Amino acid sequence: MKGVVLAGGLGTRLRPLTSCMNKHLLPVHDRPMIFYPLQTLAEAGILDVMVVVGGQSTEEILKLLKDGREFGLKRLYYVYQEGEGGIAAALALTEEFVDGEQMCVILGDNILADSIYPAVEDFQRSGKGAGLLITTVEDPQNYGCVVSSQGKPRIVEKPNSASIDKDTQIVTGVYLYDSTVFDKIRRCKPSGRGELEITDVNNMYLEEGNWIFYCIQGFWGDAGSSIEGWMKVSSKVAEAQKQQMQKPYIVSNSLVQKVQR
Repeated sequence: MKGVVLAGGLGTRLRPLTSCMNKHLLPVHDRPMIFYPLQTLAEAGILDVMVVVGGQSTEEILKLLKDGREFGLKRLYYVYQEGEGGIAAALALTEEFVDGEQMCVILGDNILADSIYPAVEDFQRSGKGAGLLITTVEDPQNYGCVVSSQGKPRIVEKPNSASIDKDTQIVTGVYLYDSTVFDKIRRCKPSGRGELEITDVNNMYLEEGNWIFYCIQGFWGDAGSSIEGWMKVSSKVAEAQKQQMQKPYIVSNSLVQKVQR
């Protein structure tokens, strides 16, 4: 399985902190934000990883991450995204690197306490096209929410808060895909904001019935949601490290629950 970390964008929700630097270089407790998704992939046994960079601080990111061996990776590759075409457009740039294999895609601002290894291992055996990691949050209206439509699951991006509740599951920025994801991206049309939306890609898999949901049991945080969100995630990481009294934030023996129809 190949790994992909999406670390481009302009980080507008974290301005002025990101006015002159890439948000993925901001510290989360004692490490740069981008360290966490790389460690998540390495701990799950995914050792060939490509980082999609873009916007500001590209040279600084390369200097920081180097060849990835510091994280236990076999090799770290890079590709540059021009502009902001959306998550799906950024993922499309990795097709040659993925080369027909399964992949784990993680947004560079997503931080998890628990190992995703059980989900990765299960997905590799499942024969499914997509494995989506889901969880609950205090503000589901700000994310892609899993709702029922005519008895089938569908993902609705930032729905009206009246149509959901606190138990509504949201799709995190961790996705497991087969190689047909690139054909689905080519079928996508730009949204109202002119981007190729990953929610449209995920809904294609759901319409095919070719999916598995994996429910995250431990902490998941979106460090790029806002300045308040970034500070909250950093505080959670600091608290967890203090409790565990160990350097890695990842807990390797934690499980991800599979949810499947």
